[in-house]
Amino acid sequence: MRVIAGKARRLPLKTIPGTDTRPTTDRIKETLFNILQPELLDCRFLDLFSGSGGIGIEALSRGASEAVFVEKNPKACACIRENLSFTKLAENGKLLNMDVLQALRSLEGKGVFDCVFMDPPYGRELENQVLAYLADSTLIDEDSLLIVEADLNTDFSYAEDLGYRLLRSKEYKTNKHVFLSKA
Repeated sequence: MRVIAGKARRLPLKTIPGTDTRPTTDRIKETLFNILQPELLDCRFLDLFSGSGGIGIEALSRGASEAVFVEKNPKACACIRENLSFTKLAENGKLLNMDVLQALRSLEGKGVFDCVFMDPPYGRELENQVLAYLADSTLIDEDSLLIVEADLNTDFSYAEDLGYRLLRSKEYKTNKHVFLSKA
């Protein structure tokens, strides 16, 4: 795994061994950031269920002004810290080592995020819980872009009822990215 483009281009990123995280492959990350590139310059980026931090680090490398990483696993947090330091992007990264919903509550009143990316463990409906929370949150507004990485079979039909608009869905072999905004 590596940083694809920007200030930290080609630098390798560490991941934690085992199956506790699923790092987004370079190919999928490149496709994702080709879609996101127009949104990134000077944006505030929120990376939920960060794993090794590869998505938020890519956003910083490509011009985001700030990235907040939220990860509960202490080993993954150590990996994020190492990756931020190695890529020399730590100054613009903030790491919250806590549960995602707890982190979202702690961020309330501290500004709006332009992009929110989440890659929760599959099959636990955690994306549903986060989207339900964010629907009434001050952390996003009508201009915020939300991206969910999910299993191909994950149903997002409930999103409209929560007040979201499905902008697009990009499917890969085993997973997909769903792009949402407030309606």
